[in-house]
Amino acid sequence: MQRKRIKVCGITQLEDALVAAESGADALGFVFYEPSPRNITLAKAKQIINQLPAFVTSVALFVDPDVDLVEQVIAQTQVDLLQFHGDETAAFCEQFSRPYIKALRVKPDTDLKQQADLYPSARAILLDAYVKDVPGGTGVVFDWSLIPDDIQQPIILAGGLNPGNVQQAISQPIIWGVDVSGGVEQSKGVKSPELIKSFCKGANGG
Repeated sequence: MQRKRIKVCGITQLEDALVAAESGADALGFVFYEPSPRNITLAKAKQIINQLPAFVTSVALFVDPDVDLVEQVIAQTQVDLLQFHGDETAAFCEQFSRPYIKALRVKPDTDLKQQADLYPSARAILLDAYVKDVPGGTGVVFDWSLIPDDIQQPIILAGGLNPGNVQQAISQPIIWGVDVSGGVEQSKGVKSPELIKSFCKGANGG
C-alpha cells in the first residue's frame, strides 16, 4: 500500500513542531485565523518555520482572509503552501506566489466532485467534517463512504482523526494523506508528544 502523507496542523510551539517532524510528519500547519484556539502570530510562526528541518512542508491555514494577510504571511514566514478553509474562489486562491490546497466540508447532500472541480489548480483537496459555524478543527469524523472516487486532485482526509482511528483512515485507498489537529493535543493548541508519535506510527502502518 502506498504510504499516506501526514500533516499535523495547529502547531503553536517549536517543541511540538520538532516532535512531529522527528516522528515522520511530512507537513506542519499554522493557523492564521483569530477565532481559532490554535491561532498563531506571524512572529511565532516565522520563528518555528525557520527552524524546521529539510523536507518538512510548512502550511499556512486561512479562513476567508484578506489578501493583505496572506501576502504578509508569505513575505514574513516564507511558508511553503497555503490552505484555504473558507468560501474562497479558485481565482482568489490562485493569486498568490505559493501553491494551495482547498478544504471542503462534507455534508451528505454536497456534490464533492462538483465542488472539487471548481479548484482544478489545487495541489490537493482536503475533506473535513461539516459542523455549522466551525470551519475546521472540529474533532468530528464524517462518513468516509461519501468520498467519491473520481476527484482528480489528491485527497487529504481530516476531521476527528486520532491515533485510534488513523489506521482505519489510511486503509481508504483513494486518499493521499491524513491531517490531524485536535486528535494529538493535550489542550487546545498544545500537542502531546506521545499522541503525535502514536499517530505518525499508525499513519505509517505501524
